[in-house]
Amino acid sequence: MAAYFEDFSPGTMMRHPRGKTVSELDNVLLCNLMLNTADGHFNADSASRTSFGRPMVFGGVITALVVGLASEDTAEEALAELALDSVRFRRPVFHGDTLYAVTEVLEASPRGELAQPAGEVRFHHWGLNQTGEIVFECERTVLVAKRPTGTQP
Repeated sequence: MAAYFEDFSPGTMMRHPRGKTVSELDNVLLCNLMLNTADGHFNADSASRTSFGRPMVFGGVITALVVGLASEDTAEEALAELALDSVRFRRPVFHGDTLYAVTEVLEASPRGELAQPAGEVRFHHWGLNQTGEIVFECERTVLVAKRPTGTQP
């Protein structure tokens, strides 16, 4: 779905259709690639002695999955990712949890000084688990192309 700058109005809410069940591979592979050796992410023995009782999914994985799930509707016509702010991990995510994304458009500001007509869109993204609990949230600013002249919404 092409979503140009003009398609985003402040206050618009989107519940994105796709979800992703987090596998052990998602979490452990990224931890290994980043040399993140925190026991809380991939040491089941150590994590079994914590209040959670099992490894938690690394926040980088959660962020990538939630923003990725939202991107189908928010970044199809993106020219650049400008900012990722106010990142909050509200609840732990575990292997086997399924994540969904919900987005609110906070602001849409045209940018006239660019070679290609575009505007900045600021989103608030929430990541929800399979029971509807908010596990993650952030604000994200994207440079989005304006609709080409003569094309219909």
